[in-house]
Amino acid sequence: MKSFAPLLKKIAQLRILVIGDVMLDHYIWGNAHRISPEAPVPVVDISRDTWTAGGAANVALNIASLGARCTVAGFIADDEAGRKLSAILRENQIDTLPTPGTGDTILKTRVLVQHQQLCRLDRESPPSAYAFSAAQARSLLSDVVKASDAIVFSDYAKGILTDELITSITQIARKAGKFVALDPKPKRKLKFRDLDLITPNKRESFELAGIEADTHSPYPAKEICAQLHKLHRTRNVVITLGEDGMLLSADGQVTKTIPTAAREVFDVSGAGDTALASLVLALATGAKLEQAAHFANAASGVVVGKLGTATVTPKELLDYIAHQS
Repeated sequence: MKSFAPLLKKIAQLRILVIGDVMLDHYIWGNAHRISPEAPVPVVDISRDTWTAGGAANVALNIASLGARCTVAGFIADDEAGRKLSAILRENQIDTLPTPGTGDTILKTRVLVQHQQLCRLDRESPPSAYAFSAAQARSLLSDVVKASDAIVFSDYAKGILTDELITSITQIARKAGKFVALDPKPKRKLKFRDLDLITPNKRESFELAGIEADTHSPYPAKEICAQLHKLHRTRNVVITLGEDGMLLSADGQVTKTIPTAAREVFDVSGAGDTALASLVLALATGAKLEQAAHFANAASGVVVGKLGTATVTPKELLDYIAHQS
């Protein structure tokens, strides 16, 4: 497999803006050896707590980890979770542009027992608490958009991204000649057109295309890609297919399927964020879609071999490629 060292050098020169639903990921690690006498549930003896950036903030973390400069725009409240999240982003040299809002910082708490997720506890406000106007977006983000090489919309369906915001920022980016990508959550039914890249997973691709999934039939790749292009006019589509790899499409035509690079899978949390970050970085350097997909596939292969929401460094990626060869 070709070395990614030249690509990583180009990535180190990039500046990326991520806009979306930022959150704090909290992990409670422990063991369970008995059942509670109060209810038929395990009693977890907690050994430690860890925190990391989640959602759009994890996309930013992956971008920074691979060597690019990154700014993230999302709602961070003045609460304990917000202060922890801000500190994590500062430690990773990520600039933050806190957006207007009235809710709590989104917090996802996962309880892990012997490296298996027992349950997840979510704290978040209604979507209306995180939304802000297109005029506010233009005022806050216009200069950063123009100074960036690529803009990434990271939608976790929490409310910050709206049709008006996406349209407004995309117009600014287009006039400035910037690369624009979106990781969509179809249940939001956001309107978008003429982007450079979208990265749905298999289930999301059906929803975005308006095609009903049939578990008894082969994946209708040609039909899905043609419909996505008809509806959204996106230049490149990369559909993550889990263990089946990545499906690549350009201008509505299926171009290739890249088999998965993962050797061992411990945890898929955040793997989509890694794929998105890697694809955007590679394409923003001018790489072809197939090379960008191989790069993203390798980066995701490293991340799923780790526990919890994770990132990949250039050294880890180069070592991984060396062992794959």
